Amino acid sequence: MELLHYTPRVDLARCEIVDRGIEVQASFSTLCALEYMKSHNIPPQIIQRVLLQPAQRRAASRVIHKN
Repeated sequence: MELLHYTPRVDLARCEIVDRGIEVQASFSTLCALEYMKSHNIPPQIIQRVLLQPAQRRAASRVIHKN
């Protein structure tokens, strides 16, 4: 079993965009979510991971906000 290493999220705006993209995927389609995230400059590797590999998504509890 491969252990995944997650870098903590520190960018609240990007976190919200990715979370919204996941909601768009669930409500509409993967293509709509892809276009939404691309339009907000989310890196392709992040888009691919969150849309095509849901088991590798980060849990909300792993979000760290910098003040």
